[in-house]
Amino acid sequence: MPTRHRDVLQATAAGQLTVTQHPHGCLMIFPRPEWERFRERVASLPMDAHWWRRILLGNAMDVELDGTGRVLISPELRAAAGIGKETLLLGMASYFELWDKATYDAQAAKAMQGPMPDVFKEFSF
Repeated sequence: MPTRHRDVLQATAAGQLTVTQHPHGCLMIFPRPEWERFRERVASLPMDAHWWRRILLGNAMDVELDGTGRVLISPELRAAAGIGKETLLLGMASYFELWDKATYDAQAAKAMQGPMPDVFKEFSF
């Protein structure tokens, strides 16, 4: 975990995190308090979302930052996200995404070639 995030994670979550699969093929890493809020939202989804509840909640693993700010990601979660040696960690406001770098690069290039979503038409950069 980069130093700039490590101190905040220690202060807000005592270094306790939860890792689970993301529907887009990466892993989500939540500070534990944010995970609790997310978990409640997912648990309250209707029955037609049951498989996504299984994927998101059933594969979640609690982890802790070690003394040097590292996190051990289980082989099962790494395999589920296709994570190899080169990774990319993105801060996404209330959680992080951990991507295999090649997968992220390919998906980002594909997104950039397509049209921008309508929601951005009124957005100012």
